[in-house]
Amino acid sequence: MILDSLLQFDSASSLAIAAGTQDSANILDLHITGGGLPVLANLQGARDIGIGDNPALKLLVQVVTTFTSGGAGTLAVLLAGATDNGSGGANAFSTWWTSPTYALATLVAGARLLDMDMPRPPAGIAIPRFLKLTYTVGGATMTAGKVSAFIVIDRHDQPYQSTANSTLGGYPAGITIAN
Repeated sequence: MILDSLLQFDSASSLAIAAGTQDSANILDLHITGGGLPVLANLQGARDIGIGDNPALKLLVQVVTTFTSGGAGTLAVLLAGATDNGSGGANAFSTWWTSPTYALATLVAGARLLDMDMPRPPAGIAIPRFLKLTYTVGGATMTAGKVSAFIVIDRHDQPYQSTANSTLGGYPAGITIAN
């Protein structure tokens, strides 16, 4: 898996917030300049990055610090896109996809909250120039918890041999390979 800062929404960003919403630290701008692909009229620069190639770009949101809460806190992640406003800024964001609502017990270090192919814009929503994530905390204030979020070309999907030391083994526990 290759992590690219130009496709990074968050890097160990804290979501220790009261019930409510928080946007990703970075809003991705898909506009290409300076010798890249030609841009569209009115500074749009929109590219459909969810076109279903194989391998497709992946959306990865992973817990890097276990969440804690004084109550039954929950977390949901929303992906949104926006077109250019004509001045190089973002129009209002439109929701593309919303994750399930994750209970506090599932928000442990290493948990993947979004681990999916990058979706195409829903019907009736224009291909965006800008992308962002919005995190929604519900139920109770989160007192700790951090996530990292990226668009990646491929995920690191090898199973762990042991959860105690997070050693990659290649085979799930209980399988014996005869040599």
